[in-house]
Amino acid sequence: MRSAVRSPPVRRLLAIAALAFFVSPAMAAEGPEVFGIPLDFILFGVTLLGVALFHHHVLKVALTGLVVISLYKIAVTGFKSGDGIGGFASHMAHEWSLLVNLFLLLVGFALLARHFEDSGVPEVLPKLLPSNWLGPFMLLLIIWVLSGFLDNIAAALIGATVAASVFKRRLHPGFLAAIVAASNAGGAGSVLGDTTTTMMWIAGISPFEVVSAYIASGVALLVFGIPAALQQNGYQPIVRDFHAAQHIDYARVAIVGFVLVAAITTNVTVNLNFPESAENYPFLGAAVWGALLLAMPVRRPEWRLLPEAVKGSIFLLSLVACASMMPVERLPVASWQSALGLGFVSSVFDNIPLTALALKQGGYDWGVLAFAVGYGGSMLWFGSSSGVAVANIFSEAKSAGKWLLHGWHIPVGYLAGFFALLTVLGWNPRGA
Repeated sequence: MRSAVRSPPVRRLLAIAALAFFVSPAMAAEGPEVFGIPLDFILFGVTLLGVALFHHHVLKVALTGLVVISLYKIAVTGFKSGDGIGGFASHMAHEWSLLVNLFLLLVGFALLARHFEDSGVPEVLPKLLPSNWLGPFMLLLIIWVLSGFLDNIAAALIGATVAASVFKRRLHPGFLAAIVAASNAGGAGSVLGDTTTTMMWIAGISPFEVVSAYIASGVALLVFGIPAALQQNGYQPIVRDFHAAQHIDYARVAIVGFVLVAAITTNVTVNLNFPESAENYPFLGAAVWGALLLAMPVRRPEWRLLPEAVKGSIFLLSLVACASMMPVERLPVASWQSALGLGFVSSVFDNIPLTALALKQGGYDWGVLAFAVGYGGSMLWFGSSSGVAVANIFSEAKSAGKWLLHGWHIPVGYLAGFFALLTVLGWNPRGA
């Protein structure tokens, strides 16, 4: 087995890191730039390029990028919280809750998805879904609706689990991308459906100010959903086995409902009553795991899924940690053009720090921004946590090239939805 240092993407990252440590000390205050681009962004860009090109080594590339960027920030630019190792420690102390929450959600929902798969409900759905291309489209619509009140990770995993059953695990790459897009689009207009909209709610923005994002996400669903459904129906239609046993394990169905209710109740309770504590403790992830453990006497989770789920989660957390160290204060002034750009940026740059900065900056139309940063991450498989979660189940999704080639309708849907919203309601900026 090759060592990490010998793999091509790792060598390139280390080479760039070496250059970073030899820059002029006079440049350290603001940080060195290359063609006007801060070196922080270039290091992160190289990491993302490595993920896109070397999809069989994504964890290795992401961890190497995290180490390189961390060392560069410690040695050269420092952090908002201070310089050197002390500044790094303070920065990670501020980010720990987000990272732990995301880790618990990703791993917990992977176990929850298996509970749902083993419940027998996915085997019944072929009877309920149309047999032609409307079948896969209806499944995308169901995911879109579920994501409005569930976390988009849960909606995506439930949808992928159902798809694995009704299509006998033969899923077209374009349809996999559409599952992720449907989960992200469905949560864009709801303060319960996505972390970014929940952040807006915590910051004092009314839920009614983001609900307009549903205009954009509804248009996007039609634009990407129909081509994706046609792709899937041509690749593998719904398989109907009417003679198969239709036994439903209602205990597992109850566990799925119990865990989801625990997550929703915790999310609403914390954000309404303890918003100042929401960023200091991983309440949502703890609620999901608490419910899973409480349900163990009824049905045990499929613990053998843990290694792969943990591996995929660490990959995403590495990218989120890298993103948190970027100088996001250099974003352009709020406008519909910058909001449009943030959607494309969120496909490679974690949308949580982008949303946090936009809230501090103010002056955005929050419905437009919610759709842009919420849906935009669907354009690449590692651009959103729901994409990473689905890719953990279907490893064939871990190819940026296939995602872009077969999921061409995802960015088309983004543009169609974005400009549909602007046409209908216009740009209505408000302060945070």
